[in-house]
Order: sequence, then C-alpha cells, then structure tokens
Amino acid sequence: MTGHIKEMVERVSWMSPIDYEILLFFETHDILVSPKVLSVNIGYDRQYTSKRCRVLMDAGILEKDESELYVLSDSGRAFLAGELDAEDLERDENS
Repeated sequence: MTGHIKEMVERVSWMSPIDYEILLFFETHDILVSPKVLSVNIGYDRQYTSKRCRVLMDAGILEKDESELYVLSDSGRAFLAGELDAEDLERDENS
C-alpha cells in the first residue's frame, strides 16, 4: 500500500483494511471493474469486496455504472489526492 493512501484512510474510522486495497487498486487502475474482478486482483472474497464497494459508493468514493461496474468517482480522486477531507465524505451510518 502506498504511504499516502494509508495516511489518507487512517483518518477515516469506518474504513476497513480491504478499503485500502480497493483504493490502491483504483489509484493504479482507472478502469471499470466488477466486484469479482476486483476481488481476484486484491485477494479478498467476492461477496465481501462487493459489500465494501457498496459502502465506498455510499460514501461517494466509488461510482457504479448501468452494467454494475465500479470506478473511482471524482470525489474519490479528490480524496486520494488529499483535496477532500474525510469528514466531507458522505456515508450512511448504517453501513
């Protein structure tokens, strides 16, 4: 994991270790991917990866297209670049 991603996400109490891996993947691969493809590339279970993608989508970090594929959102890019603070992320407290 790159140092700046770890530094950024350490400030977000609701993020879990898989979220760091998801962010790292999208930081280095600006592509649309399914949870299945993502899970294979980061080494986590597909169902858990899918759940965490939904959480990150609810927070505005990821977006999902009509084909159910995920991509880093503009807010996600801003967050990784240090241009968006953790408290600015949207999140459903029930996630």
